[in-house]
Amino acid sequence: MQSLFRCPLCAAPLEREENRWLCPNRHSFDKAAAGYVHLLPANKKHSKNPGDDKAMVAARAAFLDKGYYTPLRDALCQAVTEYVVNLSNPVLVDSGCGEGYYTARLFRALTEAGHSPRIAGIDLSRAALRRAAKRVPEGEFAVASVYHLPIPDQSADVLVNIFSPLATEEFARVLRPGGLFCYAVPSARHLWEMKQVLYREPYENPVKRENYPGFTWIGVKEIRFTADFADRGDIMALFGMTPYVWKTPKEGVRRLEELDRLRCQIGFDLHLYLQSTAYS
Repeated sequence: MQSLFRCPLCAAPLEREENRWLCPNRHSFDKAAAGYVHLLPANKKHSKNPGDDKAMVAARAAFLDKGYYTPLRDALCQAVTEYVVNLSNPVLVDSGCGEGYYTARLFRALTEAGHSPRIAGIDLSRAALRRAAKRVPEGEFAVASVYHLPIPDQSADVLVNIFSPLATEEFARVLRPGGLFCYAVPSARHLWEMKQVLYREPYENPVKRENYPGFTWIGVKEIRFTADFADRGDIMALFGMTPYVWKTPKEGVRRLEELDRLRCQIGFDLHLYLQSTAYS
């Protein structure tokens, strides 16, 4: 069966065999026992085990499975299912899919809408992909860089990027003309109450609609709600999912660790773009 992936060494199509992916030039990639394939060339690796580690992935998965970000997940599924309404076999790429929380719900939503979707997930973390492949055994998952997606040119109908590195040139390459790009970013006061705990002078997130070469912006879904975090573990898991974990003073982290409960604003902007020019 032909894979959604292409060979990371020569860009030739990959065929899926029982326990490996193989290209016509005999480059072979073994299927891991957990169900994913490693398509990150050694010269593209910047560490021995890139991506989130097992503990980080487990904490994020437990947090998301409690439903705190359900409104974002549902808005994403609605945007995608509305776009593919006339496609019977849509191809979707989840760039930076993590543990597959959004990937799994997208697959389910598309299937329930009567489609026969094919889904590929990309991430650097093997720990995350173990979970993603288990959540969506019908999908294909690969260790790979979003800056060098192992996806053929103009082969995807939809590409989603939820809090992952942005590689718009690659996204434009893999999407077919008119393909949908979904990009989630935090709103101005996302996690405002958490930031009040972490910093003496909290700041709003910069909010600006960006124009990307090869894409036409068609709209934004604004997701705003308030969440109650009544578990210290959930509060710290949420903190660990943010960039604040790398730049917060120790005293701010200590104040957050002392909380037993946090009521916090949650805000996302889900930007929708169409691939507007054929990649060349």
